Amino acid sequence: MKLFASLLAAAFVVAPVFSAYAVEATAPVKPDLAKGEASYGAVCAACHGADGNSAVTQNPKLAQQHPDYIVKQLQEYKSGKRANAIMSGMAAALSEQDMKNIAAWLATKTAKKGFAKDKELVTLGERIYRGGIADRQIAACSGCHTPNGAGIASQYPRIAGQHADYAVAQLTAFRDGVRKNNTQMSQVAAKLNDREIKAVSDYIAGLR
Repeated sequence: MKLFASLLAAAFVVAPVFSAYAVEATAPVKPDLAKGEASYGAVCAACHGADGNSAVTQNPKLAQQHPDYIVKQLQEYKSGKRANAIMSGMAAALSEQDMKNIAAWLATKTAKKGFAKDKELVTLGERIYRGGIADRQIAACSGCHTPNGAGIASQYPRIAGQHADYAVAQLTAFRDGVRKNNTQMSQVAAKLNDREIKAVSDYIAGLR
């Protein structure tokens, strides 16, 4: 009886130790900004700029983007859910932690302001962005991406100041079924014509 009591007491002493170890072992690793900067410089900077502000208008600005969004896109490039031969190759070499490190570092960078180019189109773009097109049941972009284009963390990406050329390419890809990793965006873009896509993209470029 005494032996059983001793074993039972030992179990209560040991159990919390194992429990604490299990919690510690499964705790998420915090992003390492230094490693993120190093990985970004080695893999991403050539196309997206040293500070996440790409000089090439076909390549997106990544500075100040929500980390969760960056990680999601990299995961989907790696899995093939988002198709892009160049990005799939780049993402294939990244681990989950690499992605989190890069995304966290990019969030610390400041996005450079952009500007609209076409005065006539930008008026149409503002109307669509802020109010949608009611008679064709096209939702306002600001409803998800916020009036100033900052987006909502973990839900919708920051788009303020994004290159118009890149925005046109993505909206067109959503509309034409080339980009398939966001059903909501595919449904919205499906109702936009080329002029409307160009207009809203031009407005987004100058959004602040």
